[in-house]
Amino acid sequence: MKNLAKNIFIILIIFLAISVIFSLFSQKNTSPKGITLTGLVQQINDGKVSKIVINGQDINVTLSDGTLEKTTKEEQAALSQTLKDLGADPAKIQQVPIEISQASTLTFWLTTLLPFILPLLLIGLFLWFMLRQAQRGANQAFGFTKSLVRMLSPQDKKGQRTTFKDVAGLQEAKEELKEVIEFLKQPEKFKAVGAHIPKGVLLVGPPGTGKTLLARAVSGEANVPFFHISGSEFVELFVGVGASRVRDTFTQAKKSAPSILFVDELDAIGRHRGAGLGGGHDEREQTLNQILVEMDGFDPETRVVVISATNRPDILDPALLRPGRFDRRIILDLPDITDREQILKIHAKDKPLTKKVDLRQIAERTPGFSGADLANLMNEAAIFTARKNKKEISMEELIPSVEKVLLGPERKSHILNEKEKKIAAWHEAGHALVNASLPHTDPVRKVSIIARGRAAGYTLKQPTEDKHLRTKTEFLEELTVLMGGYAAEKLIFGEITTGSSNDLEQATDLARKLVTRFGMSDKLGPRTFGEQEELIFLGKEIVTEKDYSDKTAAQIDDEVTKFISDAQKVAQNIVIQKRTLLDKIANELIEKETIEKEEFERIMAQGQ
Repeated sequence: MKNLAKNIFIILIIFLAISVIFSLFSQKNTSPKGITLTGLVQQINDGKVSKIVINGQDINVTLSDGTLEKTTKEEQAALSQTLKDLGADPAKIQQVPIEISQASTLTFWLTTLLPFILPLLLIGLFLWFMLRQAQRGANQAFGFTKSLVRMLSPQDKKGQRTTFKDVAGLQEAKEELKEVIEFLKQPEKFKAVGAHIPKGVLLVGPPGTGKTLLARAVSGEANVPFFHISGSEFVELFVGVGASRVRDTFTQAKKSAPSILFVDELDAIGRHRGAGLGGGHDEREQTLNQILVEMDGFDPETRVVVISATNRPDILDPALLRPGRFDRRIILDLPDITDREQILKIHAKDKPLTKKVDLRQIAERTPGFSGADLANLMNEAAIFTARKNKKEISMEELIPSVEKVLLGPERKSHILNEKEKKIAAWHEAGHALVNASLPHTDPVRKVSIIARGRAAGYTLKQPTEDKHLRTKTEFLEELTVLMGGYAAEKLIFGEITTGSSNDLEQATDLARKLVTRFGMSDKLGPRTFGEQEELIFLGKEIVTEKDYSDKTAAQIDDEVTKFISDAQKVAQNIVIQKRTLLDKIANELIEKETIEKEEFERIMAQGQ
């Protein structure tokens, strides 16, 4: 469509030029009135002629009233003599200014040749457009197998150079990658002791943990060209195109050595071969085979390091991970509280903050956030600030931004009626009360019945410190908290609503994991049940292979039911015993809609 619009524009310009040319020549249609020489003599004698211009044989006459007339004379004859012979008064002839004009050469050639040249020009332009389109199509056909890799040169855009200073945390990963940087800068240091740097480095971590940013930082630290491409950009509909693009990509990287080739989302082409419905000659497998060949065929002297990123290392083909290819894995974890604070500081560099902003407090409120989530948080805070026409970002914008990233935007238009508002208030009060009554749960930071995302209300509880291991007791208490809203609804209203559906889904999933994944069932013992496999060619469908009998399946269901029932009984006892506190929390929610941590702790202290 873009090329078509461009061609139409050019054609319009051509026709406009033709119109201008024809308009110039069309002006000649308003030619002067023709007269005879005798008539000219009569006008001269009458004193009506103000000017005569001779152009070859043509005589252009201008009368006193501005009228233009035209006549012709004989060749090789003087005009004045001809006029005298025809009876013109010599005295009158001397009173008329006579000019002699030479015909323009350009005008002559235009009037003579343009009628023949113009059609030829139009035909030539038409043929030129046709050949140009054909050539462009041919270039696209030949360029179809060219690599789509993009290069960032260290000489270009120095102001946007990324280094380790722009990457907070990930200290262990940085230490591992410093060897790659030293190899690219000083390869002789490693050759002297017979060491070979890994040809491929695989960055593994959850989405948003900074895999791509870290790869760019390695390039910035080593000051070498950075080639980057996504795994999905290799694969095409036609067999062989992906393999050709792989060859072209590695060829470009080798020409610019020392360099870094970064392949993002490696699992798009590096999935396990022979698993699923695909054959051995489809496009994806041929592309993977070519990558294996290229990485294994590196010359030891070639200073090209391949860095790839994935969040699904379990589905990669084993041939990719063998020594000589991606033989080094670097794990990138979600940032801890100190790293989160450093990441927030990096993203706050270009944002005006008030002096009262405490990024440590924001870091405490964001356990489980990735670097991308924290960047989004700071951006949302800046948007809130601009929306309020403020010049600096304060905690009033940062704290709501945490909840927006975590739970979604507030849906203030989702107004509950009086009955639904009461149900939501006692439901969330049940969650909050049960959570505060158990010793191993995370503290409640906020309780609200303002809808966020798809939830009509929420109880926000966040840990005071990062946790990497969870105990059975903590899981059972989490189950009890999930059943707190269910128990409160049943106690107050005598029946339950659909508001507990999501809680029940989470409780069932957690209880099943306790039995089948974590081995925390006393009855079934310390073992797991079922092997999960992902159907590689059918999207993200998980299939569980049943490696246990039907009798065991019934026991698993019984244990899941027992975990949930026990949690419900504990939650029910708590809301019954602390009914007064439950009512206080619910009534406060109905009145204010939101209870912050300090106010919630004050209400709980009244019941001690």
